[in-house]
Amino acid sequence: MFVGNFGKVFNVLEDKFGRRFHYLRLSITDVCNFSCEYCLPDGYQCDSDRNFLTVDEIRTIASTFASLGTSKIRITGGEPSLRKDLPQIIKICTQTPGIEQVAITTNGYRLPQHIHSWAEAGLTSLNVSVDSLDPRMFQSITGQDKLDTILAGIDLALELGIKVKVNGVLMRQYNANDLQQFLDWITDKPITFRLIELMQTGDNVSFFQANHVAGEPIKQTLLQSGWTQVIRDKASGPAQEFTHPQYQGNIGLIMPYSKDFCASCNRLRVSATGKLHLCLFADKGLDIRPYIQSGDDNGLANQLQALLGDKEASHWLDKGMTGATKHLAMLGG
Repeated sequence: MFVGNFGKVFNVLEDKFGRRFHYLRLSITDVCNFSCEYCLPDGYQCDSDRNFLTVDEIRTIASTFASLGTSKIRITGGEPSLRKDLPQIIKICTQTPGIEQVAITTNGYRLPQHIHSWAEAGLTSLNVSVDSLDPRMFQSITGQDKLDTILAGIDLALELGIKVKVNGVLMRQYNANDLQQFLDWITDKPITFRLIELMQTGDNVSFFQANHVAGEPIKQTLLQSGWTQVIRDKASGPAQEFTHPQYQGNIGLIMPYSKDFCASCNRLRVSATGKLHLCLFADKGLDIRPYIQSGDDNGLANQLQALLGDKEASHWLDKGMTGATKHLAMLGG
């Protein structure tokens, strides 16, 4: 039980399958300045309402979710650092009672300039997208010659004591044979490098068919090489993480096409325009903005609990269903 504003008591967010939701992925913009082959190969297209959440609305979201048992907020995009008020947003989340972890997911191109202000605002962890450690391949994938800048920003974050995870999307034609290079990189770096299976979205069907690589064979390779699996906590994401005594860093695998992937789901998503997404691949976003705009914490809490009854058991990706997700920048993955 949790006590919300005005003393009202709420239950923790729990769906009909007994899954509890301690983790909110909060998008603050769908704009991105990269043109990654698997997400926005033609660059960002402004084809929707850009009336993004205000800082006051974000404060309402954070406090309401915290009152319902959420302990972790990940700020996503698009690219969240494109918002100049990102440090203020981070601070709002970190100062919300009940929120224990505040993270952001970023492409990292502004890390060297801004990581200090994010750290001062209370950022606890950072996820950075790095699909290749080869500068030419990185540019081919993202459309940006920024790898050296991003790696320098990661080093700065580590110096500041921020927990760092690096994400790489597995793609047959680009990086499917780079496992050893990734492992060599984390030999003396205390980070977790997470390999993510490419997911099919509404806009990338042909690319997905040509490039999807299953993560299970990689998992077996790791286990056979002396890596052991780490036990996840209640607010962890979907990665299976592995550790090895000869490496400072860990390796992670996110395998959305694996059996029972959704059984451990612990996260909900709110879009940059104030829609609740019960799943990354839900058929539609559910409009909760009227409660957010009015600052109605109790009304929002009741609505969230009511809408959670519609959450499905699975994302049905294995059946080729991608819902309303045209590309991953819509919700930050």
